[in-house]
Amino acid sequence: MNQSYINRKLTQIIGIVLAMVIALWILRGLGILTFIPGGVIWLLLLGAITLGIFSYFQRIWWRF
Repeated sequence: MNQSYINRKLTQIIGIVLAMVIALWILRGLGILTFIPGGVIWLLLLGAITLGIFSYFQRIWWRF
C-alpha cells in the first residue's frame, strides 16, 4: 500500500465518523434519538480526533 492510498482511506474514515457524530448530535438534540447516551457521542468525536491525529503523524512518519 502506498502513502496516498492510506491517507485517502484515513481521511474518508474521519469524514464518515465526523458526519455520524454531527448527525447523531442533531437528532439527539431534536429528541429523536434520546436513547443514545451523550458519552457515546463524545467517544465517537474523540475517535475521529484520534484518527485525524494518527493520519497527520502517519504522513510525517512515512517519510523516514
